[in-house]
Amino acid sequence: MSFEDATQFWNERFDNAEFIFGKEPNEYLVEKTQQYLKPGQKVLCIADGEGRNGVWLAKQGMQVIGFDASDIALAKAKQFAKENQVEVEYSFSDTDSFAWHANTYDAVIGIFIQFADPAMRERIFQKTYEALKPGGIFILQGYTPKQLEYKTGGPSLIEHLYTEELIRQLAKGLDIRDLTIYEKELSEGARHTGMSALLGLVAQKP
Repeated sequence: MSFEDATQFWNERFDNAEFIFGKEPNEYLVEKTQQYLKPGQKVLCIADGEGRNGVWLAKQGMQVIGFDASDIALAKAKQFAKENQVEVEYSFSDTDSFAWHANTYDAVIGIFIQFADPAMRERIFQKTYEALKPGGIFILQGYTPKQLEYKTGGPSLIEHLYTEELIRQLAKGLDIRDLTIYEKELSEGARHTGMSALLGLVAQKP
């Protein structure tokens, strides 16, 4: 889907007073941030939506850069950052139009970025690899194919979902620190609620 189509699709979803994925940060992100990241680090949030993860990271003392293809979501994210008295540098881009700079980030965060089809997913992993500083950390959370049975969030297209084999293949240039397939009750706003089939990845650039 083109950038314009993506913007229209996500704007229709986000054009709502409530935060569709809630205001709390993703649990896997919280746990892994506490394990692997430090205040003062420069962190990029891919498709940060309404800002629940980027704002939380900024509150932990990180220097956060984020982007999203929905300008409506970004307006909510900027307001959310302001309410939390933190700065997040947001830009209106999709994963292909964003200016990824090489060797720039201590961490790159991808939480439920499963709008990406296989070709885009490969580009995201490639760009993430390039954008991380040596020693930088990539934290990814997504749904596995079993999620199609639960129907509690995420895409309905199997090729957008993650298997362990697929993620190992995509992360081949990175050192895998954690790769977990698990099931857990999620409560992340109206869009991600209920028992969920999940994959979590922490990978480090050598």
